[in-house]
Amino acid sequence: MNDFEKGLSHHLNLQILTFATLNLISIFEGVMNITSQIKQPIQGEMELFEKKFYESMTSNIALLNRITYYIVNRKGKQMRPMFVFLTAKMLSNGTVNERTYRGASVIELIHTATLVHDDVVDDSNRRRGFFSINALWKNKIAVLVGDYLLSKGLLLSIDHGDFDLLKIISVAVREMSEGELLQIEKARRLDIVEAVYYEIIRKKTATLIAACCALGAKSVIDDALQVENMRKFGELIGMAFQIKDDLFDYTEEAIGKPTGIDIKEQKMTLPLIHVLNHCTVKEKSWLINSIKNHNKDKARVTQVIAFVKENNGLQYAEDKMVEFQQEALKILQNYPDSEFKEALILMVNYVIERKI
Repeated sequence: MNDFEKGLSHHLNLQILTFATLNLISIFEGVMNITSQIKQPIQGEMELFEKKFYESMTSNIALLNRITYYIVNRKGKQMRPMFVFLTAKMLSNGTVNERTYRGASVIELIHTATLVHDDVVDDSNRRRGFFSINALWKNKIAVLVGDYLLSKGLLLSIDHGDFDLLKIISVAVREMSEGELLQIEKARRLDIVEAVYYEIIRKKTATLIAACCALGAKSVIDDALQVENMRKFGELIGMAFQIKDDLFDYTEEAIGKPTGIDIKEQKMTLPLIHVLNHCTVKEKSWLINSIKNHNKDKARVTQVIAFVKENNGLQYAEDKMVEFQQEALKILQNYPDSEFKEALILMVNYVIERKI
């Protein structure tokens, strides 16, 4: 390559990088705008929650406090506590109590603990664009921090006698573990069917969002039917959320997210499962061989992605995602109009329209 070609190549790379960066900034601004709209009816509660959440993590150990401070200052969108407060306020004409705050804190403690542990299991060095706990403080400390956060969450409920809330959370923790192990088991054998996939994502992802909504309801009312309605609502949103995440593996999207990660990790997601169950024996054999023996081959993974797209895998998954979303919206139709209900509807729509 001569100097002119090198210069042109460098210029084009800079243009591509600039375009990608501007696109990314635009997406994040859009996300922040939507998040701000959703948070608007619970702005005061979320601000107070952040203080209470940080207090719930404090310790006499300086190392722990440094790590928890790092975690708090790199928080995500905080969807889970938002679900808790919006659900509670929708059912109680706009009021919350200390149990609501404790429920939101427990959920966020449990969720954070699972993320810390996941990064160790996945040997991941990044989380939300920052270094993960295990990358900065090594695996042993990360595992212990995850255990600490889990215990703090459980004790927060026990110390205040919130045993009804604790039961909801404990079921979620158990199911999350079962879901992850079921996924690992099926990834080894590649014998997953659609029904098993739904069971995996219900336990792995949806159960925690279901717990958020059930906790929000239980913290303000003592009505088993309403609590169950909100639990089901959260579960449906969680199902749609995970299918959307699985779809990202097949689409570059505006942020340029790498494709094929799930295939490389032999995770059987809905687009692939649908195609496997509706292709010829020869094609199925080729797909399974690709996933088992060639999942690190970029060219082969690209071929698999193209095959799934061409055979309606993405469209099928998108249709199922919308079905879960519409079922969730039907549940909300049973409640009087309010700014909290509107925020939940916005959240439901954001789950399937998001770019990250």
